[in-house]
Amino acid sequence: MRTLRAGQDDRAVEGETLRRAHVAAARRALPEHLARLGWPAERVHAERQARLRTLVATAQARSPWHRRRLAHLDPERVTEAHLADVPPMTKDDLVAHFDEIVTDRRLRRECVEAHLATAEGETYLFGRYHAVASSGSSGQRGVFVHDWDAWTTYFLACFRFLLRQRRATDASRSGPVRMAAVAAGRPTHMSAATFRTFSDPERLAVSRFPVTLAREEIVAGLTEVQPEILSGYPSALHGLAREAEVGRLAITPQQVVVFGEPLLPEQRAVLERTWSAPVHNWWGTSEANVVGASCGESAGLHLHDDLFVIEPVDAAGGAVPAGERSSGVLLTNLRNLALPLLRYEISDEVTPLEGPCPCGSTFRRVDDVQGRVEEGFTYQDGVVVHPHVFRSRLGAEPGVLEYRVHQTAGGAHVQVRPAGPVDLPALGDTLGADLRACGLPGSTVTVSPVDALDRGPTGKLQRFVPVAAGDQAGRTSSATG
Repeated sequence: MRTLRAGQDDRAVEGETLRRAHVAAARRALPEHLARLGWPAERVHAERQARLRTLVATAQARSPWHRRRLAHLDPERVTEAHLADVPPMTKDDLVAHFDEIVTDRRLRRECVEAHLATAEGETYLFGRYHAVASSGSSGQRGVFVHDWDAWTTYFLACFRFLLRQRRATDASRSGPVRMAAVAAGRPTHMSAATFRTFSDPERLAVSRFPVTLAREEIVAGLTEVQPEILSGYPSALHGLAREAEVGRLAITPQQVVVFGEPLLPEQRAVLERTWSAPVHNWWGTSEANVVGASCGESAGLHLHDDLFVIEPVDAAGGAVPAGERSSGVLLTNLRNLALPLLRYEISDEVTPLEGPCPCGSTFRRVDDVQGRVEEGFTYQDGVVVHPHVFRSRLGAEPGVLEYRVHQTAGGAHVQVRPAGPVDLPALGDTLGADLRACGLPGSTVTVSPVDALDRGPTGKLQRFVPVAAGDQAGRTSSATG
């Protein structure tokens, strides 16, 4: 036992040493990434092309799967126009061919899964990679690895518009900016992992509050921290705004940041009204962290055009003009050479916006992303259970490939499509305990395997199915009558 403890301590020390080096790397790179916000369109395009050629060359040389797929491309002459001849890459492709897609042969899925299963604190895989698992918002769990440079870039992409807006007010301040994040708690989630790495007691002190905590604990923690930047899932912050309106939460954030879920117009209105602060919206994925971010000076989100090739497409795969909503997005991640993603399908629906932004950035803009909305379950006595209560457990199960959660009067029933061994009764017991911790005494959760989940006529998976309105009304009236 003493040897195991010593080994754990050694890993913790190594992880903290690497984390501090990563923070230092981000500090050095920040001035350049702030300057990129003012680059003319021609320079942004040149940066994309140079990075695309490096990505294609690396993928052909080190990824057996991409070597076959990209054989027709000349890495020294490839341009964005040539991407139209590359077939889309799907999450099914990634799941089925992960070991052939990664460019480091040590990064086998089995190894990455084992690392995720034991990840505690700040941990690096092979001293340079971060691994995360998607929560399965598209209905299918994914595993992703990010190299050192990509992880640094993701953090700067998250914060550069925000930091540019703060420069004037922060010029004469002393001490770190206090930020609170009400989101995922597990280090296998993208947001939690990024905040864990780059929390900096000298510049940006991040206090993390898992959204699965009881509301009273989150309120007490935020009251103590008094964050200058309040961030988290829109649905979680929307609930906290209600707490502020009734006087149970007294904080005065200067900026509000939302991510992880679509920001609905009514949620934005409540957040702006409650705290009289600009609301920054981040659109991100586990595959690439933040793909777009609002600048705080105009509507919509700026796409990070210097870091990604982002193609909003219609159902036939054609380009979508400004003002029309896409059927999805094809993403080429130019920065992560460990897991090359070229024309990777993302099911988010986006609407490109036309015209320049008053902030001066030439990065393209899209409207706030409204696709794939996930709503919490409302139970008797008004108890609301956030989707993350289910997502954090189900998304962390290597044996669960897809799942759907049906709300029931006494808890939930979960259908799972297994990808390997999983203890379904134990998983149900754990989820039931999570619901009881949320304030639902006596709640139970059952879990059953299925061969496939019906996606309906649109091809989309409704992952959270609430109790029908009539049933909900009946339960409410009987509970209050």
